[in-house]
Amino acid sequence: MSAPSLAFDLPAPDLAAWRDGNTGTEGVWHFDSGRPGRRVLLSALVHGNELCGAWALQGLLEAGLRPQQGALTLAFCNLGAFDRFDPAAHDAARFTDEDLNRQWLDARIDAGDTRERRRAAQLRPFVAQADWLLDLHSMHEPSAPLLLTGMQPRNLELARTLRSPEHIVVDAGHQDGVRMRDYGRFGLPDAQAPDTRSLLVECGFHGDPASRAVAQDLCVRFIAASGVVDAAELARRLPGWRQSDAPRQWALEVTGAVVARSSGFRFNAPFTGLEVIAKAGTVIGDNDGEAVATPYGDCVLVMPSTRQARAGVTVVRWARRRLL
Repeated sequence: MSAPSLAFDLPAPDLAAWRDGNTGTEGVWHFDSGRPGRRVLLSALVHGNELCGAWALQGLLEAGLRPQQGALTLAFCNLGAFDRFDPAAHDAARFTDEDLNRQWLDARIDAGDTRERRRAAQLRPFVAQADWLLDLHSMHEPSAPLLLTGMQPRNLELARTLRSPEHIVVDAGHQDGVRMRDYGRFGLPDAQAPDTRSLLVECGFHGDPASRAVAQDLCVRFIAASGVVDAAELARRLPGWRQSDAPRQWALEVTGAVVARSSGFRFNAPFTGLEVIAKAGTVIGDNDGEAVATPYGDCVLVMPSTRQARAGVTVVRWARRRLL
């Protein structure tokens, strides 16, 4: 089935006042308390059509939030793609040359042969120096928010501490490249980088205004958990940002993924994510003539979408579900 058109109701923020940054790198703001503490990085607009995180970072800047200890960095990442944003054709603003969130290998960044790789080189020092990273994203399809932890138990434990959102995805990333949240120390096992944390939050559909509220909520939870600003100061400067805790949290342990052979990949039903398919071997799609079937019973579909389908792109991930 082809993807239906979806209304894009979240307006683009006006970032003119915040575009220059204060670091000499466009779109990057850094505030250091001068006191010992964690170095926290919040990143948005890794994809230029994912606006919710940009709204959240703009709100933090407008509120004058400053770290009480440690340091806080706010990064509007792919401004070149964001400049192309058109709500009537928002997928075209995901990137300029290639997906910025698949370029986080030093060899790719050093090649500098695309606009995204050159932008990654500008952002790399800020990612490399961060102890904690929250990367703010949104999704191609309407879906409940997802928090992606990678494979490290330390990140899963942080997700439990945050108490939101309900669905936590434990996954190893994508076949076609490395994400920012897996770069450098963030990708190391717990024993090698015990003090780092990195989470990626998918806040809901790109064009849903509710995604902005999710991004704001996760920002204040993450900042409070890091200790760079206490909960009382966050509540004072950002009233209404923190939402109710999730009633429960599910860990969705990704066991595999379906990678498109071409842009012709099709699902046989309008899946949007978190569907639980009861029976193993249930056919859910066609990958250039090959039936795509669930590998086991009670299989959860994680982020199924054909909107960016082409050879080498993940179109759905399989997961087993357990209470966290």
